[in-house]
Amino acid sequence: MKTHPETRVGHVHLKVTDLDRSVRFYRDVLGFDVTQKFGSQAAFLSAGGYHHHIGLNTWHSKDGPAPDPRGPGLYHVAFLYPDRPALAHTLVQVMASGVTIQGAADHGVSEAIYFEDPDGNGIEIYRDRPNAEWPRDAQGSLTMTNAPLDLDKLIAEAKHHEV
Repeated sequence: MKTHPETRVGHVHLKVTDLDRSVRFYRDVLGFDVTQKFGSQAAFLSAGGYHHHIGLNTWHSKDGPAPDPRGPGLYHVAFLYPDRPALAHTLVQVMASGVTIQGAADHGVSEAIYFEDPDGNGIEIYRDRPNAEWPRDAQGSLTMTNAPLDLDKLIAEAKHHEV
């Protein structure tokens, strides 16, 4: 049995150690809106008026230790931006907040930037290229790449497209 082709990842729900700190990161750095908060235990954030793309909670993790980065668990959550200018603006905002960029890549099908949230959860922000531009071999199979992404050029584009 195959998954229905219209199936999508609806949201991610993360255990965090400090709810207010995490809300500030996802709201103030990445720009998501808080849609609901349950005291000091849980919060839900979204983009575009959706009920939530991100759930945050401290139910089992308040003030807990950082997870072992080599242990099993979530590698990263990826946030898809609608276009290159939106990705560029978010990159500028992330860097201005003092977040350390851990990597950036041009995958042929997408352009991606990697960093961590305050609890060490991996974050990817990216934009997809139009399907017609995806690199393919002679048989039509995807041939994704892992080429460097020019962040200086992306940042310059953000400044050029400022509203």
